[in-house]
Amino acid sequence: MAIILDADVIIGGEKGTFDLHGWVAARPHERFELAAITVAELWHGVERATGARGAKRRRYLQSVLAPLPIIHYTEETAREHARVWAELEKSGRMIGYYDLIVAATALERGSKVATFNKRHFGQVDGLTVIVPK
Repeated sequence: MAIILDADVIIGGEKGTFDLHGWVAARPHERFELAAITVAELWHGVERATGARGAKRRRYLQSVLAPLPIIHYTEETAREHARVWAELEKSGRMIGYYDLIVAATALERGSKVATFNKRHFGQVDGLTVIVPK
């Protein structure tokens, strides 16, 4: 079972509000991955940045992405996405669209999600949420 990192965990590492490298290093037996939608979220932040800030963000993101497997959105993920989406809508607990895709990716693979947004991800039945410290 892997741990899928949410965008806020990666961004916390970039901003220096969270020791991402230390947290990952303290879990040598864990496998870490990223959902493809998270990669899009992170690159969007790079694309919006300008000048030296943009170059710094690009280098950081490239260094973080290099060792991490990217989990693609597959037909199986789409089915899990649709199931969770319908369940959350029916129950009135809808979460953000990107969070929904990250959660579906994790559920489809039997993975956990590391995030600082337990409020959203905690709405998804059956999803194991880790709040990094």
